[in-house]
Amino acid sequence: MKNREVLQALSKDELIDLLAIYAKNWLALDGVWFQSIEQKYGMEEAMYHDQEAWRRFTKIEARRIREFLKLPERAGLEGLAQALSLRFYANLNQDELLLDGNTLLYRVSECRVQSARTRKNMPLHPCRPVGLIEYSEFAKVIDDRITCSCVSCYPEVQDPSCSCAWLFTLQEEP
Repeated sequence: MKNREVLQALSKDELIDLLAIYAKNWLALDGVWFQSIEQKYGMEEAMYHDQEAWRRFTKIEARRIREFLKLPERAGLEGLAQALSLRFYANLNQDELLLDGNTLLYRVSECRVQSARTRKNMPLHPCRPVGLIEYSEFAKVIDDRITCSCVSCYPEVQDPSCSCAWLFTLQEEP
């Protein structure tokens, strides 16, 4: 039986479960390669490669999701909210999206990466610089008028009630 036939034979619930497995596998691969560099060359070198990988990957992911959702070139914050909810790891973290006028607040209350590092007695991942690249570039693909700023993210935690928080702002055109 070919792969497509196997997938077509699965129920909707089985496909949803499989999607969760794929997302966990992808996140595990992301962590394994990062930790490999971190252990051999240190955090600074690992962070450099993490930033470069996310700078490229996030644009690919955003473009594919935008196409899947059939969003227009400038989909606004509503389009961004839809796209963020379909990111590969969206079903793994506990997060919330709060749309208010020309801003969208994205809060991750529990981060799977930080939880795993804590469980393994590893220092927290200093994800703020990577997150700025990841979320800014993702948003720009959905709508080039959207900017992203960090509200709170390790190592610059302003809101201890969440793992991280990002504010997307739709810039008004002159």
